[in-house]
Amino acid sequence: MTILVTGATGFVGRHVVAQLADAGHPVRAMTRNPAAARFPDGVEVVRGDLLDPPSVAAVLTDVDRMYLFPEPRTAEEVVGLAVRAGVERIVTLSSGAVGAGLDTDYQLPVEQAVERSGCAWTHLRPGEFASNTLRLWGPSIRAERVVHHHMPDWRGLPIHEADIAAVGVAALLGEGHHGRAYDLTGPERLSAREQVAAIAEALGEEVRLVEVSQEKARDLLLAQGGWAADNANFITGFESYSPTEMPELTAEEWDAAIVPLPTVEEVTGRPPRTFAQWAREHAEDFR
Repeated sequence: MTILVTGATGFVGRHVVAQLADAGHPVRAMTRNPAAARFPDGVEVVRGDLLDPPSVAAVLTDVDRMYLFPEPRTAEEVVGLAVRAGVERIVTLSSGAVGAGLDTDYQLPVEQAVERSGCAWTHLRPGEFASNTLRLWGPSIRAERVVHHHMPDWRGLPIHEADIAAVGVAALLGEGHHGRAYDLTGPERLSAREQVAAIAEALGEEVRLVEVSQEKARDLLLAQGGWAADNANFITGFESYSPTEMPELTAEEWDAAIVPLPTVEEVTGRPPRTFAQWAREHAEDFR
C-alpha cells in the first residue's frame, strides 16, 4: 500500500508525510520542486503539480490511498485520474467554512468531486490555522517585534497543523472514517492579543501589539504581498469568504458560536496541541 500525499510541502502536508513515515507506511510525497523538499528518510519524493494533471497521473502507479490538497480548478480531472489508477480512499484537506455554508467555490467543489468518485472519502475541515499567524505576522515580528491588528480582542480557535494531519493520517490508515467530514478546532479560545503574548513568550522577547484601523490593517497586509495580500480583504472583513451571505449575527452571538470541538481527541485518542506549544515549535520562524 503506497499513500500519495499531494501538497506535501504545505503546512499540513509535511506533517502528513512525517506521521505516515513514522508509522512505517510507504509514502510518496508529491511536490512541484523535489530538489528543495526535505522529508524523512525513506520517503519517495516525486514531482507533480495539481494544476498539471498529467504530472499527477505519472505518480499514481501502485497508489491506493491519497491525501488531496484542495485545487478546485483541476479537482474533477485529478480525482478521475486517481480512480482510474486504482485509488480507493481519498482524504481531502478542506475548510470549516464549507460546513458553515460560507464556501461554495473553493474547497466545496473539491469535496464534491471526491464524493462523486466512488472512493471512500473523508474531509478535513479545520477552522483557523495557527500557522496563519506566521504568514500574517511573521514579517513584522521578525523586522520590528510588532503586530498590527484591527481586532486584537476577537477570539478564535487556532489549530496546530500537526493535529489536522493526525486526523488525516487516522482516516488514511484506519477504518470507520468513510463519509465523515471532520470539523476541527484548536483546544482553546484565544484572542490575537493572547496569541501574540504566546509568541513573545516562546521567543523570550517582547512583541508589541498595536491596534490599528480596519483600513490600515488591510493596507499593511496588501503591502506585505504573497498570501497575506491575496487574503487581505477577507481577513480584515472587507469581503466575505464566498458569494454566500454571512448569517446575520451580533458580535456576541458570533463570539458564543466559537466553541472548541472535541474532534481531534475523538479521532486520534489524544488532546489537541495548544497554541503555546505551536509557538514554541515555531519560535525560530519568527526570529
